[in-house]
Amino acid sequence: MKNILIITIVLFSSVVTRAQTDTSKVEQYCQLIATQKILSNKVSIDIDFGEEKSYWRDTRLKSEDGKIKKFNTIIDAMNYMGRDGWIFINAFPVHWGETEIYHFAFKKQFPKSALNN
Repeated sequence: MKNILIITIVLFSSVVTRAQTDTSKVEQYCQLIATQKILSNKVSIDIDFGEEKSYWRDTRLKSEDGKIKKFNTIIDAMNYMGRDGWIFINAFPVHWGETEIYHFAFKKQFPKSALNN
């Protein structure tokens, strides 16, 4: 009788543990910011994922080998985001004196369990 009780408790606890797995997804957003480089026809790309910025820590986007990711054009950066699963939402320019800074908004769905918030 004692063995049956222990087996029942073990089986029930495994069912309860499995039922608590959260498979829901959450949309996350990011912003790609493109500015024209001075005296060049290249662009400087910054991708804001909403992380805390620090002057003491390099938060630039890096490739798999640890090198800073460089983009040739805005379209190159947008293609990179698309390959990574980000979906384009909207784009808008911001005028800063004589310079136009272009902002591109993206979204992507992540499993709730993968986020550390």
